[in-house]
Amino acid sequence: MEEAQITSPGTSVSNPKVLIMMADYGHDPTETAVPYTTFKNANYAISFATETGRPPRCDKKLLEGFTQKLFGASKEVISMYRKMALSEEMRHPLSWSAPDFTLDSFDLVLFPGGHDKGVRQIIDSPIVHRLVADYFPQTRRPSKKVIAAVCHGVMVLSESKDAEGKSVIRDCNTTALPAKFEQAAYWSTRAVLGDYYKTYGHGSANVEESVKKVLADPSQFKASLNPGAFTVEDEQYNYISAWYPGDAEMFADEIIKLFESFHRII
Repeated sequence: MEEAQITSPGTSVSNPKVLIMMADYGHDPTETAVPYTTFKNANYAISFATETGRPPRCDKKLLEGFTQKLFGASKEVISMYRKMALSEEMRHPLSWSAPDFTLDSFDLVLFPGGHDKGVRQIIDSPIVHRLVADYFPQTRRPSKKVIAAVCHGVMVLSESKDAEGKSVIRDCNTTALPAKFEQAAYWSTRAVLGDYYKTYGHGSANVEESVKKVLADPSQFKASLNPGAFTVEDEQYNYISAWYPGDAEMFADEIIKLFESFHRII
């Protein structure tokens, strides 16, 4: 019996090809480095992509200074981040604005989140919206392609519309940063950090509100009374979403479990 392989339509690969889509600056280091490290340890083939191919940098408020100590990345995550930042794949990302760029060759496309206003570069990008609108239907089961997003990363999907102007996740079960978490973080830090925790500025809609409004029914937005790690896997599409940095390990593990379910004996 030969070794079980993870495969996706039209491919015969042992290790999934992963693309982490990022803005130039501002993503949460935990939501980026933890999945990256998990996939690297699983021998997945990882690439990054930014708008013009410049190496991305995560939010420095979460990596250094008093803000890191108060609510930023742990020392373990900072170590993961530094190793990731030195990797060839992060130092030499692809360009998602290149004329010939496509998501089609990837088995997993992942969108980390982040509060810094820099992440609006990817959330608001018409180019990314078009790429996602092309890719997302390819994840419909029984496909073996996967798309995943955490926190503000879900807004990239919610803002990506099909030819009829409907969000690609309109019919999906999903989660994202809960309004109660976003509001608590915003009001508890506003005196020191201003509107840092409101990516679109004071008075703008919460992430939860932004996502719910594009769904066919608000009940598709899933939450939990348990403050622990939380992820949602859709039933129609290979789509996994998560709340916030505290979910990063579980988020990555659930993605790996999904790929493991695609194993077939050759």
